Amino acid sequence: MWQWISRRFVPGLLLLSLALLAMARTADAGRQAPPPDSAGYPAWLSNEVRHQLVMLPFYSLFDSLEYQVRGDQVILMGQVVRPSLKADAAAAVKRIEGVTSVDNQIEVLPLLPMDDQIRRAEFRAIYGAPGFEIYRIRSVQPIHIIVRSGHVTLEGVVASEMDRNLAAMAANQVRNVFSVTNNLRVEHS
Repeated sequence: MWQWISRRFVPGLLLLSLALLAMARTADAGRQAPPPDSAGYPAWLSNEVRHQLVMLPFYSLFDSLEYQVRGDQVILMGQVVRPSLKADAAAAVKRIEGVTSVDNQIEVLPLLPMDDQIRRAEFRAIYGAPGFEIYRIRSVQPIHIIVRSGHVTLEGVVASEMDRNLAAMAANQVRNVFSVTNNLRVEHS
């Protein structure tokens, strides 16, 4: 039985693996850096920095990473829950071709048990709200919940002004929250 399966499916799996490898190489080739003096280099560098930050393994919706590109220097900003994420972000950006320096201004949020409880409650309130299913299923959640000493800041992008307001209303319903700052931006505006 196993011989029949291996003869029937292994060649197909091998071809599929080769096709996926070729697609990955093609995607990487599209991400090759243009010459630093070309007109397309700043846009490429900005996209590459964003890509590297979003792909960090421990980057979550409770972190907010921002950046500015100034020539060949990258300035990292934002807030993170894990101290290791601050170091990982700087290391990932330093590896990008053409980056000569990284100014890491990322703030590590204090580790407070009450803030952790608020983070979980905010997640349930916002992503559990009716109509927010579209935001829940994305691989990178568009609404980031930053909690510092009981104060909540919402960062990210939503589809409409109504979703922006609904997220803020849901965030305000959570107990033990001192204030909510709504920095959500509306997509395509």
